[in-house]
Amino acid sequence: MQKLEALVREAHESAAPATPAARGHSRVIPIARLSDNESEVARQMQICNACRYCEGFCAVFPAMTRRLEFGKADVHYLANLCHNCGACYHSCQYAPPHEFAVNVPKAMAKLRLETYSEYAWPSAAGALYKRNGLTVALALAASLAVFLMLSIAANGTLSGGPLGGNFYAIFPHNQLAAMFGAVFGFAMLALGIGVVRFWRDVSAGTATAPALAEAAKNVLTLTYLDGGHGEGCNESDDAFTLARRRFHHFTFYGFMLCFAATSVATLYHYVLGLEAPYPLFSLPVLLGTAGGIGLLIGPAGLLWLNLRRDPQHGDVAQRPMDRGFIALLLLISISGLALLAWRDTSAMAVLLALHLGVVMALFATLPYGKFAHGIYRSASLLKAAIEKRQAKGLNLGSD
Repeated sequence: MQKLEALVREAHESAAPATPAARGHSRVIPIARLSDNESEVARQMQICNACRYCEGFCAVFPAMTRRLEFGKADVHYLANLCHNCGACYHSCQYAPPHEFAVNVPKAMAKLRLETYSEYAWPSAAGALYKRNGLTVALALAASLAVFLMLSIAANGTLSGGPLGGNFYAIFPHNQLAAMFGAVFGFAMLALGIGVVRFWRDVSAGTATAPALAEAAKNVLTLTYLDGGHGEGCNESDDAFTLARRRFHHFTFYGFMLCFAATSVATLYHYVLGLEAPYPLFSLPVLLGTAGGIGLLIGPAGLLWLNLRRDPQHGDVAQRPMDRGFIALLLLISISGLALLAWRDTSAMAVLLALHLGVVMALFATLPYGKFAHGIYRSASLLKAAIEKRQAKGLNLGSD
């Protein structure tokens, strides 16, 4: 243990910022100046690389052992590979109040926000990540909903009689498609450009079919939210729980079912010539209902966990952004299910405006909110799968 302490202390000291005098005599030319958060992750990874107690916990630590130094691209890659499960924090002998103050989940969470901001497109929009909180999300959704209600009122259909669930009697199909297609298209373009920039900086190697299959499995099953031992994450204390993994599954697959419902409805409309409204037991309605229920259970559970979570498990400053995204998902599910239940009543127009306002707010904030973490994490998981299949030059850790 004394030898390990000495090794870790050496790594800790070597990762500390150099003094001006030391920098003056250094023969190393710095390639990229690290920010405070980047330097902190590099410091902690040097310590963890000397200790390696947590090597089997998640994908971060095997990836860490393949490196002797941690540059800018390395720390951003590792930060987005981290699933913030909290297992390493609770197991670490160098966690606060130890002088090394190792808290990997918090350091990684702070750096992830820098990743989103740095790689954002347009570049100036990176600052939106720090402002995209609960208040902004709700205010944007409310503003869009009011705007849509005023538009409906101007057409005289806001308080009209039942329309048989025909949404297009209020908003023409082509108008809705153009309006939401433009917002969603921009969101996908912005996220796509951002992750391509990220991939260009951190990538090495070719994405083979086995690597793609492994990454897809880890994304779709949330492999690394099991704590490395299958019992789950730490949330409010030392107890393990699979709750966050399960609520993430409800949220992700609920979102995908809603997307599938929209895709099937588009196929019905343009290919089969079947126009909405569709019967309650039609495929688009069944998919949308199942997705709405998933988006009700998942985000509600994630919000409950977020409110209870130990503040040492992440960056508390990002919780407003997390809760804003969760709130929009919850409002989409609630307003969507309510719209389905009362689509044959006179309340349909108001409910439609509310639902469309929340959906548009979600689309508008997708590139600059919590949704981005899933995109960057998926890219990092693919890089990890590629890296595992490359020739091992260091032989420093096991996979």
